[in-house]
Amino acid sequence: MNTKAEQSAGDILKYVAAVLLVAAGVFGFYWFDQWPGGIRALLVVGGLVLGAAVFMVSHKGVQTREFLSESHFELRKVVWPTRQEAMRTTWVVVLAVVILSLILAGFDVVIQAAVKWLLGR
Repeated sequence: MNTKAEQSAGDILKYVAAVLLVAAGVFGFYWFDQWPGGIRALLVVGGLVLGAAVFMVSHKGVQTREFLSESHFELRKVVWPTRQEAMRTTWVVVLAVVILSLILAGFDVVIQAAVKWLLGR
């Protein structure tokens, strides 16, 4: 029980450190406004990279790496459509959208005419 509490407290410290590193990068961007923009942007990128590195050694970071690894493995099993299949599917979707838009426009015209007729205009 105590090990889990220490691990959790350690992870919380890692999360706080990661957020502080990102915040330090953003703070540096605005604090050193006399520096060239490229160097200031590197402060932000450095803060993000260091914050991500600290996060990745936490428990949630390990889970994130496992998830990304499993996702990459599953992605390799996907059978992607050919260009011709993708184009045909795209045209079917475009045609369906056009037809449904015309049907809804027709309903709108009919309802508008009915409301005008009911109101006597």
